[in-house]
Amino acid sequence: MQFGLQHPFHADLLEGVYAVAEPAGYQIALSAVAAGRGEQRATDTLLADRCAALILLGPQAPAARLTELAGQLPVVSVARRPRGTAPGVEVVRTADDEGARQAVDHLVALGHHDIAHIDGGRAPGAADRRRGYRTAMSRHGLADHARVLPGSLTEEDGATGAHALLDATPLPTAVLAFNDRSATGVLDTFLRARVSVPDEVSVIGFDDSHLARLAHVNLTTVGHDIPRIAELAVGRAIARLEGERTPTGEAVVAPHLVIRGTTAGPA
Repeated sequence: MQFGLQHPFHADLLEGVYAVAEPAGYQIALSAVAAGRGEQRATDTLLADRCAALILLGPQAPAARLTELAGQLPVVSVARRPRGTAPGVEVVRTADDEGARQAVDHLVALGHHDIAHIDGGRAPGAADRRRGYRTAMSRHGLADHARVLPGSLTEEDGATGAHALLDATPLPTAVLAFNDRSATGVLDTFLRARVSVPDEVSVIGFDDSHLARLAHVNLTTVGHDIPRIAELAVGRAIARLEGERTPTGEAVVAPHLVIRGTTAGPA
């Protein structure tokens, strides 16, 4: 199993995968992607260990590489669909566009109209979340209020987006960040600028990571159904190994909104 050390969401997924695989009689071998350790090396290490199947969390590899791997052993891509056609690769992911729509619907129900989105760049799920945000804003008649700022995965990316919003006029009444780490950067920047959350600006993250659940963060966020994602990912890998006939292709799991203390009606 390949996972990224920099993603709290991946740690939650890892717990879910263990919970499903071990009772089924399968052991998990881990290979991490880190700042000094790329995805290719992480995958090659697992292949050298003669793993029976690969579960890749948010793989960045092109479709051709994933197809090549799928020709050697079962491959399940979790949280990201391949960029292009990748025959033989199973995909299990959250409906990221639906999660963004849920976040916008929640904010609009509170009375917000000026809602900005700090996006995730090329990160897994980012394009779907952008699309879901724009679709929801249009559905509510707020297309003219839509603002998408470039961002990515980290607190620093969220802080950069928040500084851009502080420099703009007017300041939005709500911000949907790409993930919980980005949202934490937004919260920190607003705190330092003496912008009150949620009294002046509401903030929503994505992932419902352990970070969001900390009492001093208390972040409203979009959560993944991690037990279901893990069940599908491990189940599809095992089914391929054991030659069972199961549904193939892409499995999309519904997300859910988790309302905490960073959202309220606009002032």
